[in-house]
Amino acid sequence: MKTVLSFLLLLIGTSAWAQLPAADDLKTSKGPLKIQPLNHATMSLTWNGKTIYADPYGGAKTFQGIAAPDLVLISDIHGDHFDPATLNAIDLSKAIIIAPPAVVEKMSEAMKAKVVTVANGQTVSKLDISITAIPMYNLPESAESRHTKGRGNGYVLKFGDKTIYISGDTSGIPEMRALKNIDVAFVCMNLPYTMDVKEAASAVLDFKPKSVYPYHYRGQNGLSDTEAFKKLVNEGNKSIDVRLRDWYTIK
Repeated sequence: MKTVLSFLLLLIGTSAWAQLPAADDLKTSKGPLKIQPLNHATMSLTWNGKTIYADPYGGAKTFQGIAAPDLVLISDIHGDHFDPATLNAIDLSKAIIIAPPAVVEKMSEAMKAKVVTVANGQTVSKLDISITAIPMYNLPESAESRHTKGRGNGYVLKFGDKTIYISGDTSGIPEMRALKNIDVAFVCMNLPYTMDVKEAASAVLDFKPKSVYPYHYRGQNGLSDTEAFKKLVNEGNKSIDVRLRDWYTIK
């Protein structure tokens, strides 16, 4: 009976894992960085024996088959980025959490004990990873906007000799367009919360990452047209590797 049960659990786990897009490997000076798209704005990064979750969302099922995190990055207070139910469902026993002050204010006291608070413009080093928080906000700036400047964090991460940018929820802000030497970028794309296809492509053409993943693109009426995004980027710069992945396979 135990053998049958174990086999069924393995099949279930394999089926859930098979839904995910294939992970990509990026060579760094300290070994490969494994990039695993997961769900909406959620991804896992594995490097140097450590696992990083970005904006864990969607419940424990999102992370089936993935090691418990050593580091968790949270970008903003909205539920698709700061999801207390998911954080409570996953194993955070060894995790360091990086989050902006506005997110930390909403955490339980137990979770706050795991947090390193990082505001826009600050840099910390954890697990041999340099982590810089940069602004993410809507344009035009307004006190009533869905994402006000200074509340949330985009993140620039350095893994050995490679630099990764995770945009969070933002417009094509000057701080994004001014980025330099980005190897891999994750750029959001959906209105009214972030950018439309043209603005996202325009921003990418300004900061010229070597590779870019459109993510956080759940939207309608053309707002999730990743093929159009790829076409615009590559019409402007053929050398940028636009990686289209399905971030919505987990139901």
